[in-house]
Amino acid sequence: MRNPSRFLSVVSSVAVVAGLAACAAPMSQPAPYPANYPTSTYPAQPQGNYIEYGRVSNVEVLRTQEPARTSGVGAVLGGVAGAAVGSQIGGGSGRTAATVIGAVGGAVAGNAIERNRNTQPVNESYRVSVQSDNGGSRAYDVPSYGDLRVGDRVKIENNQLFRMR
Repeated sequence: MRNPSRFLSVVSSVAVVAGLAACAAPMSQPAPYPANYPTSTYPAQPQGNYIEYGRVSNVEVLRTQEPARTSGVGAVLGGVAGAAVGSQIGGGSGRTAATVIGAVGGAVAGNAIERNRNTQPVNESYRVSVQSDNGGSRAYDVPSYGDLRVGDRVKIENNQLFRMR
């Protein structure tokens, strides 16, 4: 081995790139509903002061999460690190190409790492389905379902749910 410091530099650079690539793998979170989940397939709500009675038939949790935003710092730092790693490989025009490829790859990896670290909070709301006494079925999306449980009698007044005691 003619240049052990060069060999050590290349090996450590490869280890850094492998570590960045492992961190860039997306964190898997199962989506609660497919992207084409129907949003408004329920019958139109009656207008005016309308009172109806029914029973809660289902309560579903709806989870939404906005995509993470990046500031670009991860891409810049990844690009600089990738260029430094790439400059250790090859010689002449090959070294220049490796530096450019390393910078691009590092920028992509750094951006992905930043996006994975900046996850947005998951927002929860609830869909309360009600089977009305007249045979109809309606669903109400609410931020909190309070003390409603499946099977509870409810009064629907002006599109508001009230538990019957």
